[in-house]
Amino acid sequence: MRGNIQKFGKSLLLPISTIAAAGIFLGLAAALQNPNIVGQGFVDIVGVQHFIGFIRRLAGLVFGNLPVFFAISIALGMAKEEKATAAFASLMGFLVFHSTLNYIMGLNGLTAATTSVAYLMESGYSLIDANIINARFETVLGFFTYRMNVFGGVIVGITVAYLHNKFYKTVLPSSINFFGGKRFVPLVTLLVIPVVALLSFFVWPFIDSLIGFLGRGIEAAGIFGTFVFGFLNRLLIPTGLHHILNQIVRFTPIGGTAVIDGETVVGALNIFNAGINAGSPNEILSIGTRFIGQGHMVSVIFGLPAAGLAMLHSSKTENKARVKALIIAGLAASMLTGITEPLEFLFIFISPILFVFHMIMYGIGYMLMDLFNVSVGGVQGGLIDFVIFGLLRGTGTNWFMIWIVGAFVAAAYYFGFKFLIEKFNIMTPGREDDMDAESEENSGGGEIKDGALIESIVAILGGAENIESIENCMTRLRVVVINPDLVSEGDIKKTGASGFVRPSRENIQIVYGLKVDQIATDVKAFLKK
Repeated sequence: MRGNIQKFGKSLLLPISTIAAAGIFLGLAAALQNPNIVGQGFVDIVGVQHFIGFIRRLAGLVFGNLPVFFAISIALGMAKEEKATAAFASLMGFLVFHSTLNYIMGLNGLTAATTSVAYLMESGYSLIDANIINARFETVLGFFTYRMNVFGGVIVGITVAYLHNKFYKTVLPSSINFFGGKRFVPLVTLLVIPVVALLSFFVWPFIDSLIGFLGRGIEAAGIFGTFVFGFLNRLLIPTGLHHILNQIVRFTPIGGTAVIDGETVVGALNIFNAGINAGSPNEILSIGTRFIGQGHMVSVIFGLPAAGLAMLHSSKTENKARVKALIIAGLAASMLTGITEPLEFLFIFISPILFVFHMIMYGIGYMLMDLFNVSVGGVQGGLIDFVIFGLLRGTGTNWFMIWIVGAFVAAAYYFGFKFLIEKFNIMTPGREDDMDAESEENSGGGEIKDGALIESIVAILGGAENIESIENCMTRLRVVVINPDLVSEGDIKKTGASGFVRPSRENIQIVYGLKVDQIATDVKAFLKK
């Protein structure tokens, strides 16, 4: 189960990385069409504005089809082999799922006409009740269906991944074996997905009500709700499951609900992107930004770099040069792109005290951004997002509060870390009596395409025959091994890793930072030799 959860969390990252890129283009396009930023003269250049409008249309295409992207990505990420077949079956399953729902709903009198606000008001509902009922439905790829958002894609993706892994090696009688193996997966998908859709027709209204209840509860909790989100987000960072928590608030009513251009939009990231595209006021955008971007910025631009500085200043004089190299690498990743693991993994496994302090401060960052009505947003949360979604959108976003609060947070991190490290004699990098010089020198060594490095990684994991599967997310190499006792944990940092996590004995995560994608590609190629 842990292994499947790890694969599920990893499979969510492909659409999320696309969203991050599309969001940046959307933010830039919105800024270039705002006369308050670029001037009326630039806005009046018709040809240029048509091109920028096309960019916004492309970004809108990405955000408008997230459920199908999630379905494909989950099936792709969780399939053991023959991943292309899984992706094809998932796309087909997604269409069948919503087509079936559409047909069943029609039989029960639920259509776009009978759930419209005007029709419901004519039937005796109040305006508020009519809007609540209408918001439960939407049109997906031409099918009128439940407003399941990415949950529809998740349900289909998980179902197809299970069917694929169970049946892709199926052998049928010789007379019909042409339909066996990987060709059997789309066929069984056609049979199973309608049943899943039928169950969803009856079950989803209850799930929708529960999600709505949780969303209203978080909304009623006010700034404490954002603190809890930030705290839990960091609590899950060692396992990598924070990705799942992020998607819950980004794409479900738990992350907020808003009406934009007459359409009900749910989920923090959906609200933010739809609001940016529609030019909504910051009051609407702030509903979505409570759980994205800005709270993260306080820690990654100010807090964690200050914590790194405290660890550097707390290290022994003879070790400062080597510690500085670790801190600078982590600081660059944190401030520019919002990738936190290179810095966090320097202390979260060494000291629970520092980890709890970090979780509390991270939650406070989210809480204060909500308190001061900041509406900067963004997915990654680094300086790039700050410039595009904060500075370029003007002072109405209250971007300056990130710097004001950030200054105090940086001071709290620096003095808090320095006090705790010295008070409890915490062995953060550079405080050990005898640092392993060779390991430290190698910790950043080896070119990604260096065959010796890749061979070393495989050997440390117990050899090619001990590796059951290997994948990666944004910063981690995720490996499932057959015999965990063959893994040489002590040698992992020699390959340039900044951290090592073991969610279970067989599941291993090695933190390599932004170079992990190339490392994963090279290791897979090596294993095929």
